[in-house]
Amino acid sequence: MKRILVIGDIHGGLRALEQVFARANVTNDDRLIFLGDYVDGWSESSKIIQFLIELSVKQECIFIRGNHDAWTEDWMSSGNAPDVWLCNGGKSTVESYSDYSLEDLKKHLAFFKEMKNYYVDEENRLFIHAGYSSMHGPEKEVYSSNYHWDRTLWETAVAMDKKISKNSELYPKRLLLYHEIFIGHTPTLHVGIKIPLNKANIWNIDTGAAFTGALSIMDVETKEFWQSDPLPFLYPMEKGRNVD
Repeated sequence: MKRILVIGDIHGGLRALEQVFARANVTNDDRLIFLGDYVDGWSESSKIIQFLIELSVKQECIFIRGNHDAWTEDWMSSGNAPDVWLCNGGKSTVESYSDYSLEDLKKHLAFFKEMKNYYVDEENRLFIHAGYSSMHGPEKEVYSSNYHWDRTLWETAVAMDKKISKNSELYPKRLLLYHEIFIGHTPTLHVGIKIPLNKANIWNIDTGAAFTGALSIMDVETKEFWQSDPLPFLYPMEKGRNVD
């Protein structure tokens, strides 16, 4: 049976992606939905993008744009490299592209430009990197940057009283728009959890691969998940986005 698998933030960790693909026994029959932040962190950002480009030729893939991807796309398009980006993993991305030809850079830029801001599947499940603030859903979002940056959606779910049911008038209306919502962006490590975390009808798949955590992949139907080793063990000579 064809699976739908959702993958959390990778942040340049190709070794982790290859490892978790093997552990989940990913095949060409699986539909893969990536939640963004493919780059900025570990040393293999450019190799991750090349890997994903080649992967998309072999099977169905949906690539959501994250805030780090938006930064990298802007750098590739205009050469703009703000300090806030460079200090948050951008430097490693720039270095990973140091020996790329102009032709290959154009191919990678085209890949970034084709990413989606969000995706809704046949079962009314939303896949988005960060979140949205509009009560009418992401399609009515005033600020498109919220797709990549919003944390209020997740913070709302985390703060909710578990006793509040979907039938209650107190249940947040913007959560009721979708059967389930899958996000990345805010590491579950922030609340002391190392595995994918469910709050209300939101599943957070960012398990901190940019920092000390692992990369996670989940079957959206069964909620079975697989994880890589923690990224610092896979890149022992690097710091990722961990700075002194």
